Amino acid sequence: QNWQELPGLRGHGSGPHWQPGAGGLCLHTIIIDPSNAQRMFIAISAAGAFRTDDAGKTWQPINRGLRSEGIPDPTAEVGHCVHRIAMHRSRPNVLFMQKHWDVMRSDNAGDSWEEVSGNLPTDFGFVIDIHTQEPETIYVVPIKSDSEHYPPDGKLRVYRSRTGGREWEALTKGLPQSDCYVNVLRDAMAVDSLDSCGVYFGTTGGQVYASADAGDTWAPIVRDLPAVLSVEVQTLP
Repeated sequence: QNWQELPGLRGHGSGPHWQPGAGGLCLHTIIIDPSNAQRMFIAISAAGAFRTDDAGKTWQPINRGLRSEGIPDPTAEVGHCVHRIAMHRSRPNVLFMQKHWDVMRSDNAGDSWEEVSGNLPTDFGFVIDIHTQEPETIYVVPIKSDSEHYPPDGKLRVYRSRTGGREWEALTKGLPQSDCYVNVLRDAMAVDSLDSCGVYFGTTGGQVYASADAGDTWAPIVRDLPAVLSVEVQTLP
């Protein structure tokens, strides 16, 4: 019923160095540590990722290891364009990130990051998510570039890694493999909690695709919507 601002983030000393992304300055990802209610992670385009360990009173940048072409200083704490962060509930210290370029991983709650783009056809994209039963299995949708927002070669492919980002495989069965010029935005993928882990995503072309087998096969479940900005899943009893 009542809200109050936690001014520690807006008043952070690094604020003068934050820059708007292509869609404007926006705070998007908000993740609460399921094992520690005092800890929360957020991401801002284009400022980077931040963590609070005291329920929002103070914040620290957690961008060590990120690289961005537009930032000449390789040790810059802020200014990075983070697109999405994902966490598996069973391992709150392990984070996966889809950045403007690069897929990244942290095993220490964001204190440092390493790149795990591996054999992806391009490491640009917006969405990233994690299999609910397999915390090392992650999903991304590679997009051609930051100026051409569609899949490489017009082939819509979800990529899955079962090794925490070390190796990637293309998941294409049931997805259009020619003349598909759509984007998948940062909030437009979701997973369910079933043992087989259903995966769902929507496109800017108004299609929603679903996989009941963790991405092995896909089928469209909705078409002709406006651009899909967000996908959420609810499992019925």
